[in-house]
Amino acid sequence: MPSPAIELDAGGRALRVSSADRVIFPSHGATPQISKREIVEYYLSVEDGIMRALRERPVTLERWPKGVRDDMRISTRDGFKGDAFYQKRVPKGAPDYLETAHITFPSGRTADEICPTEIAVVGWAAQMGTITFHPWPVRRADVDHPDELRIDLDPQPGTDFADAVSMAASARELLDELGYVGFPKTSGGRGIHIYVRIEPRWTFTDVRHAAIAFGRELERRRPGDVTTKWWKEERGERIFVDYNQNARDRTIASAYSIRPKPGAPVSAPVEWDELPSVQPSDFTVATMPARFAQRGDLHAAIDDVQHSLQPLLDLYAQDEQGDMPYPPDYPKMPGEPKRVQPSRDTDRREG
Repeated sequence: MPSPAIELDAGGRALRVSSADRVIFPSHGATPQISKREIVEYYLSVEDGIMRALRERPVTLERWPKGVRDDMRISTRDGFKGDAFYQKRVPKGAPDYLETAHITFPSGRTADEICPTEIAVVGWAAQMGTITFHPWPVRRADVDHPDELRIDLDPQPGTDFADAVSMAASARELLDELGYVGFPKTSGGRGIHIYVRIEPRWTFTDVRHAAIAFGRELERRRPGDVTTKWWKEERGERIFVDYNQNARDRTIASAYSIRPKPGAPVSAPVEWDELPSVQPSDFTVATMPARFAQRGDLHAAIDDVQHSLQPLLDLYAQDEQGDMPYPPDYPKMPGEPKRVQPSRDTDRREG
């Protein structure tokens, strides 16, 4: 029998949580099983942080309404129908206090996405099975000009979190030279994300080019340890700087978002100096509320300053390598090189 619904206080609103005792995450290691109620309560407990990450931003919801199990998979763009899915449009039955942002996809299609303005929206989404929140790097007032540069350090096979930490140290040095303040967080997996607030006056294309320039500068400084190669067959055992995470409609799990992995890990803001001494598994639904209560939001100062993107755009303009491939579902983009896997490029083989 399903458990009865309960009501929780979400910023002064009564939030109804149905089937509150449903197990969303089975127990794993030192982490006990996590119920739907505990998922909602987790997000309410980190209100200041999750709202700083989501407020006024279009947000794609990653929903796992049946819970997270080893045999469950998420639906994909190529038509695979899984147990979980990404929700880009407002679902039926949304509360009347939910607000939206109108966005345009690379295809030219449009949508009204959820735009959190209060914690009750986050709690409602969690009670609807949302595990992870994927905000766009824009605010509702101007959805075509990002206010955030996102540096995604993604370990490839043969590398791990420790390698990402080492690369983050090099990224920090480069940020300091550029005069940028970066805010790091764990991805909730093996990677590290670094956010830089920028003035919202450049296009998605510009911001993506800035990310390419940043990654290429890391390549020059750490050859053999880091790569911006888009094709997996070319990356090797290196940290991949995923520049395409700055393309339109590409998003990263927000700070404080839960990730659909065993143990219910969360994407955790961290201080630069503590990065070498932590592990992604240190931050979970079970452990983050106490850390947040003690230390607050480590990204609290992220909105204090907005940086100019021009130094990175100057680096990009000076680089003769030019643009790089977009994701496979994108239309052909201006200035983009041939989008074909190198091992299948007959022109390259013939040359």
